[in-house]
Amino acid sequence: MKHSLKLFTISLLLAAFFLACETNDEISAPSIKNVEIGANNSKIGHVGADLHIEAEIIAQGKIANIRLLIHQETEEEDASAQKINTGIKHSDEWQLDSTYTGVYANIKNTTFHEHVDIPSNAPIGTYHLHIYVTDLEGNQTMTEEEFSVTAPIADGSIPKITISSAPTENQLYTSGNIITITGTITDVQGLSGVYIGLIKSDAELDDASVNATNSITLLHNHDFENPTSYSFSAHISVGAPEDNNITPKAITWTAGNYYILIKAPGVDGEVGFSPHYPVKIQ
Repeated sequence: MKHSLKLFTISLLLAAFFLACETNDEISAPSIKNVEIGANNSKIGHVGADLHIEAEIIAQGKIANIRLLIHQETEEEDASAQKINTGIKHSDEWQLDSTYTGVYANIKNTTFHEHVDIPSNAPIGTYHLHIYVTDLEGNQTMTEEEFSVTAPIADGSIPKITISSAPTENQLYTSGNIITITGTITDVQGLSGVYIGLIKSDAELDDASVNATNSITLLHNHDFENPTSYSFSAHISVGAPEDNNITPKAITWTAGNYYILIKAPGVDGEVGFSPHYPVKIQ
């Protein structure tokens, strides 16, 4: 009897030990901290400009993906995460639902840093922004923030783009050649970003629609020591496997007619555009 009791006691101790080990080994859900929205974390975006989004993420179980959801709800709708996931109706004018992997996947700590375009048809008002982080263990964390979309401040302070050097018109480039453009951008109110892209001519994009998803990025920057004046030198090698976006993306090079465009939004929502600089790639 004493022997059986002893074995029972040992079994209980072993079970408690293994349970404690399992508890200690449990992977905690990801954390999302220090969320920034808009220039200088103003929580303001402007129609027709891009929106700065940043957050610090820690995922003990390593990141599987990051989902960014932006929407404007009607007054009758509830903003809970549960209803968002079950498909409540949002404004049809502008909403965004993007999932990011790439440089963010399979790592424990990262700074999520993206810029999204607010289209010209986006209604002015209050928006909800949700960041979901899912780890490789299936754990998920969501954080929600509010921000405002406002009209550009029409104060005449459109960023001015001055070019120092650029390709000659229809200059021919082949694999290994480097396409380069340099210059300076100034704005009285301050710059919120600069985007320099190489666009396929037959894409027939209007300048305001050009962004990192539909062009080859030569330069993309939103961090300025002096936001009222920024000197740039943008370049890319024809045939390079990836572009120079904040989150680099793969390039599929095809021969044809292209042009370089510089797009510079100011903090007040006014956007400056350069002329087109046409080049040929063979």
